[in-house]
Amino acid sequence: MFKIATWNVNSLRVRLPQVLDWLKNTKPDILALQEIKMTDEQFPLEEIQAAGYKALFAGQKAYNGVALLSRLSCSDVMTDLPGLDDPQRRVLGATYEKLKVLNVYVPISDI
Repeated sequence: MFKIATWNVNSLRVRLPQVLDWLKNTKPDILALQEIKMTDEQFPLEEIQAAGYKALFAGQKAYNGVALLSRLSCSDVMTDLPGLDDPQRRVLGATYEKLKVLNVYVPISDI
């Protein structure tokens, strides 16, 4: 049984202290983050690893961006949906043991 959580952080740069504190207190096996709002080069990998987590991320400057934080190793990483031509970084999936996790950020806008 896995303990899985999801959090639209609306800027990981701003919320990193809260995320690290929450990971320490809650200890989920997998945490899916949306709207990290940073490029891959800006991702705080050292801080996440120091908290005991591995990280996958598909970042984008200023908006969008998703990440998966986990205590477990993963395989079958995907950053796009097959057949969907979308340059936005809103999809990130991986397999943890036999569990497939798909983290999708779906913003809602007025039509």
